[in-house]
Amino acid sequence: MLTIEVLEALLLGFSVGLTGALVPGPMLFATIEISLKKGWLAGPQVVFGHMLVEAVLYVLILLGAASLVDSDMISLIFLLGGLSLLVFGLLTLKEARSTSSYVKTSKESPGLKLFSNPSLIGLVTSVSNPYFWIWWLTAGGALVLKEYELGVIIAMAYMIGHWTADLGWFTVVSGSFGHGKTLLSQKMHRYILYTCGVFLIIFGLYFMLNYNNSIHLS
Repeated sequence: MLTIEVLEALLLGFSVGLTGALVPGPMLFATIEISLKKGWLAGPQVVFGHMLVEAVLYVLILLGAASLVDSDMISLIFLLGGLSLLVFGLLTLKEARSTSSYVKTSKESPGLKLFSNPSLIGLVTSVSNPYFWIWWLTAGGALVLKEYELGVIIAMAYMIGHWTADLGWFTVVSGSFGHGKTLLSQKMHRYILYTCGVFLIIFGLYFMLNYNNSIHLS
């Protein structure tokens, strides 16, 4: 009986995780950008940073921390998260402009170095995305608590399924762009970076412009 419940939790976590992963967001465009430089391993490393944030949230949700979060805190997350993504997008555009070859011959600026670590990128794009927080502090948290009612093993199985979906999808994404980077022309390489940068800026501006909206968590 326990085995069936574990499998159901794994499947539920995988389904929910894949649904979220397939929706285009800051982490997707950041993964594409970093994969062009570091290859297919960038995807799993980005997910690792993402998983660190979710693991902390998972523990906090079980401890009841979600009930302490109010709309003012979420509004602050919108503002700071939007600002972070805006800076990240501008740095990506800067790199796109300076791209002259696939091999870096010039010294990177401190800002670009900061965002050259895939795990850090996964962490930053997760923390800076307000909808990531809203999801985990509402529907996501409710799902975790529901599985936890059946036992800690079931709740852990749910998260493992969720992370498996993230890992699988972003590995496919990084594998596609990382493997294809040698086939891309310099012009196409630059255009992809511009596209990623623009989308990150759009996300950042959208979050910042909506930071003062009242958000009530149930």
